[in-house]
Amino acid sequence: MKILILCTGNSCRSQMAHGFLQSLDEDIQVFSAGTHPAPNVNPLAVEVMAEIGIDISRHTPTDVNTYLDKTWDYVITVCNNAQETCPTFTGNVWKRLHIGFDDPSEAKGTAGFIRNEFIRVRNEIRNEFTKFYLTEIKEQQQ
Repeated sequence: MKILILCTGNSCRSQMAHGFLQSLDEDIQVFSAGTHPAPNVNPLAVEVMAEIGIDISRHTPTDVNTYLDKTWDYVITVCNNAQETCPTFTGNVWKRLHIGFDDPSEAKGTAGFIRNEFIRVRNEIRNEFTKFYLTEIKEQQQ
């Protein structure tokens, strides 16, 4: 099973989703990418994931073009903000899904508020990707 998770910068939401999904099942191959990848994974994303025992500190943002010639069981887009454009993936895909989340890196306010936004989005990603795993992946493996 090969899964690609896409967003614009590949620095927050797609990286957190990648970490969660991989933590649920080490036998599936999970990758993430962006249409305009950032230079690094957002440090707050790394921090809030580490708090729940998932290490994404060695992840690196990757350009979606790296994966266009591959075959995928699932390609999942996770961007949700109106000012963003979710990427269109033109590769060979069995199933495409959109599971959207706010971009916590766009949050404005105090450091505490911004950190809480990362935690909120992390928790939403955990909930939605756990549902995805149980209903789509686990069901196919049985």
